[in-house]
Amino acid sequence: MAHIDLGLDEKTFPGITGPMRFRPETARPLNDLAEVLLRAPHPTLTPGERELIAAYVSGLNECRFCCASHSALAAAQLPTGGELVERVRSDPDTAPIGDRLRALLRIAAAVQQNGRQVTAELVDAAREAGATDLEVHDAVLIAAAFCMFNRYVDGLGTWAPDDPVRYETAAARIVRDGYASG
Repeated sequence: MAHIDLGLDEKTFPGITGPMRFRPETARPLNDLAEVLLRAPHPTLTPGERELIAAYVSGLNECRFCCASHSALAAAQLPTGGELVERVRSDPDTAPIGDRLRALLRIAAAVQQNGRQVTAELVDAAREAGATDLEVHDAVLIAAAFCMFNRYVDGLGTWAPDDPVRYETAAARIVRDGYASG
């Protein structure tokens, strides 16, 4: 049970969906931010890659709901699906991804620890791997935003389903309709 009474059935509205229903006036800008960061047109990072960054950071933060949600979203949008997501979450250094994405994940992991952990060396390594300044910017912002989303979900003690089908169903809806469709 959530730490506060959200006024709804947490099994119907798990994770972040409950608090967003509780405060729709704050949900709107949060969903807009997620839409821009993860789904809006981007010159180089695919929605699947951006969702992968969100899933990776959420896993580092041990946020079950967000990690499962964004893992399902990444899997739904990446050519090799869930297997790639699990390999990245387990060990991005050996996962079958390009050096550019691996460098961006290192930056995201540094942000998850503390924004000041992002060093010039990490950014230079990302550039050497082919990352643009826009990609570095967006990896930092996705990681920072997901630290906030993860703390929002876990700070209110919301419920996270165990059934992966719940996450896959929600992922299919978000891929089709976007974050504001919730």
